Amino acid sequence: MKHTDILSAAHLTEADLTGGSLKVHSPVDGAVIGEIATHTPADVEAMIVKAKNAFDAWKRVPAPRRGELIRLFGEELRAAKDELGALVTLECGKIFQEGLGEVQEMIDICDLAVGQSRQLYGLTIASERPGHSMRETWHPMGVTGVITAFNFPVAPFAWNFALAIVCGDPVIWKPSEKTPLSAIATAKIWERAVARFGSEAPDGLLHVAIGLGDVGEVLTRSKDVPIISATGSTRMGRIVGPVVAERFGRAILELGGNNAMIVAPSADLDNAIRAIVFSAVGTCGQRCTSLRRLFVHEDIRDELVSKLKAVYEALPIGNPLEAGTLVGPLIDADAHTMMENALEAAKAQGGKVTGGAKAEGVGEGRYVHPAIVEMPGQTEIAKAETFAPILYVMSYKSLDEAIALHNDVPQGLSSCIFSTDVRETETFLSAFGSDCGIANVNIGPSGAEIGGAFGGEKETGGGRESGSDVWKAYMRRQTNTVNYSRELPLAQGIRFEI
Repeated sequence: MKHTDILSAAHLTEADLTGGSLKVHSPVDGAVIGEIATHTPADVEAMIVKAKNAFDAWKRVPAPRRGELIRLFGEELRAAKDELGALVTLECGKIFQEGLGEVQEMIDICDLAVGQSRQLYGLTIASERPGHSMRETWHPMGVTGVITAFNFPVAPFAWNFALAIVCGDPVIWKPSEKTPLSAIATAKIWERAVARFGSEAPDGLLHVAIGLGDVGEVLTRSKDVPIISATGSTRMGRIVGPVVAERFGRAILELGGNNAMIVAPSADLDNAIRAIVFSAVGTCGQRCTSLRRLFVHEDIRDELVSKLKAVYEALPIGNPLEAGTLVGPLIDADAHTMMENALEAAKAQGGKVTGGAKAEGVGEGRYVHPAIVEMPGQTEIAKAETFAPILYVMSYKSLDEAIALHNDVPQGLSSCIFSTDVRETETFLSAFGSDCGIANVNIGPSGAEIGGAFGGEKETGGGRESGSDVWKAYMRRQTNTVNYSRELPLAQGIRFEI
């Protein structure tokens, strides 16, 4: 499919794609697919004012009715799944199947949010005072700023947006400057849902702010944006987190991951290899949940590594829009340079590198062969997250050693073990096992479902998106005490007579 056909199918017009200063390049072939207009800080300030006005109206609409709007948004996403999935692939370079999967995540979170719109529940609490009742209630919080990264241009936005809307909060979305077209196309889909919903939806429930860091900074510094959800690097989180905390805002941070798998002697190696390959090379190693470290028991290391190298050698690398491709390009030249630098560092630290070279004859994009790096131990480069398809392989003798190595990194997002020994798997899931926000058994670290909370600990930021009770992040809790008696007893038995 031609680039122009994909853009047209996503309802992006010439006015959307031309006349601006921000050049959008497709990693598929490096072509410029848009020169779009950006917003100024003053524009974002105006968006905040409009979003605040929308909040005043939207918080008065019953939550189940707010859920109805998200239901319609989910329907529109279903209708546009192929077109938006292709645009995601064109703009960020993940294969088309993954582009479709990302849009499906948007649909799934809409389904979850619709159900939760009828379950924004509080608790009834026993009061120590006679003739009194206590309860907690949850209320809309306010304008929510959502900052997203290039590798998942639309799904993390939807994880936040669907729940924020049912909770009564308008959203201002600052997408990555590398993938703004997917955001513009998503906003058009949203507009179709709003048109079907009718006048109950105020103007300004969604704004898209296109630009560089100065645009996002307006959101993070504004006291009129009480919630900031930011997806990106740990470096970005170190900037955003303190700024939001200084003004006593609420930050939801989903940052870096340096995810690992332990492969035990009892593991089903065929399934382990399938999981390793999908997790390590999918999205060309540019997921926050990509597999980057592999701890293999010394008794099976040679067998597993030999089989893994054979699979890597046969991986179809090329245009991610073409059927059969499993590895698309890196996002840009900077990503390629970071990969090359990491491989050089690994060699200097004793690593044996297989793969990692530029893939020839597959187009003008930054196509590379995924790399397997056999390390003598967990050196500094293995503890650092490199957004590229690099897999560091290390041996272990005991499960305790493997878990200690697994946890000995600054990040704590996703983790997994392959084993058929229930003692090993339960140990891995215990309080003295994985220290990550996600811990899996006999599946890889990638491919989380919308029903579970997504996020991690340590330098991953501690935030959670999606899951059973994440709606609470977008609301404020209020404790209510009601005296329905004719007396006025005080708590703790205090006597205060006048």
